[in-house]
Amino acid sequence: MPLVEMTDVRKTFPAATRGGQDVEAIRGVDLTVEAGEIVGVVGYSGAGKSTLVRLINALETTTSGSVRIGGREITTLKERELREVRLGIGMIFQQFNLFRSRTVWGNIAYPLEVAGVAKDERNRRISDLLHFVGLADKAHSHVEQLSGGQKQRVGIARALATNPSLLLADESTSALDPETTQEVLALLRRVNRELGITIIVITHEMDVVRSLAQRVVVMEAGRIVEEGPVLQVLSDPQQPVTRRFVATIVDDEPDPEALAALHSRHAGTFVKLAFRGDDVRQSDVFAELLRHGVTFELVYGGIEEVQGETFGNLTLALDGDPDAVRTAVAAVRDLVPTTELAR
Repeated sequence: MPLVEMTDVRKTFPAATRGGQDVEAIRGVDLTVEAGEIVGVVGYSGAGKSTLVRLINALETTTSGSVRIGGREITTLKERELREVRLGIGMIFQQFNLFRSRTVWGNIAYPLEVAGVAKDERNRRISDLLHFVGLADKAHSHVEQLSGGQKQRVGIARALATNPSLLLADESTSALDPETTQEVLALLRRVNRELGITIIVITHEMDVVRSLAQRVVVMEAGRIVEEGPVLQVLSDPQQPVTRRFVATIVDDEPDPEALAALHSRHAGTFVKLAFRGDDVRQSDVFAELLRHGVTFELVYGGIEEVQGETFGNLTLALDGDPDAVRTAVAAVRDLVPTTELAR
C-alpha cells in the first residue's frame, strides 16, 4: 500500500477580488509515494508545489479528488481526525519557523507537549533527537544564537519529535549556503536510511533533487508534467521545463551563438557524446578515436554523478583526415549516443 496516494486532485482558490478569476493551483494531479522513498518535487514559482504539500498534510482541502495517507482517505475527515493524521507527518520549513522565545530544547518539546506526551518520555525523546542531529551541546541555547544550518537541524529534530512516518520538506535548504545545504541533505539521507522515514522534498533547485532524491516529480502550472527515477529524468528529460532544470546542473550542448564562438577558436568537426551510466567509459571512447588516427579536444560540457552512476555530455572538436573522422564517428556512435553539431 502506498504511503501517499493522490488521485485526480484539484485545488481552486476563489478570485481575490470581485470580478477576478479563480486560481487553479492544482489541476488533476495523480501522485503515488511508496513507504521509504525520497521523492523530489521540483518546479518554478507558481507551479503548485507548496499547495501540493498543504493538501498532503491537510492544511488545505481539495476542491475535488482523493488524497490517501497510509491508505486512509483524508478529504472526508473531521478536524479532530485530521489532527491525528498530522501527528504522523513532520514538516520542515524554508524559514525554520522556530519559536524565538524558546530554547532549542523547548522548540523540540513543543509538538510533544501538544501531543500530550508524558514528561519523562518527552525528555528522553528530545535528548535522543538532539544527539541525532548533532546539537546536544546547544540544548539550552536560544534560537538567535544559532547559525542557519543549526536552526534547520532544530527544525528537523522538531519535525521528528512525534515519530512521523512521512516528512515534508518545503524549500528547506533555500535559505542556506551551499556547504550548509549539503550538510542538511546528508542529515535527511540519514533520517531516511536509519529511521525509515519517507521524505517528500519540495524545491526549485535540481541540485537538491540530484543529491537527495531517488525519484523526481516535475510540476508546471499545477500539473505533473514528468516523473521518474532521478537518473532517468536527468539523463533524458522529455519536457521543456525539465530540460531547463537539468541545464542548471549539467551542460547539454552549446547554443548556436556559443557554438559559433567555439568554432572560431577550435578547428575540426564538433560532436556531442552523451554518457549515461557506467557501461562505457570515457577512456574507451577516446581510445577509439585515437585508434582511427583522430585527435580531439574537449571544448564544452561535463560529467556528473547521481546515485553512483555517471551521466553528462561532452562536446569534442575532432581533427584528422576527413575519411578517418567519419569512420571514427561511426565507430564511437556504436559506443555512446553521438551527435554531429553543424557549423
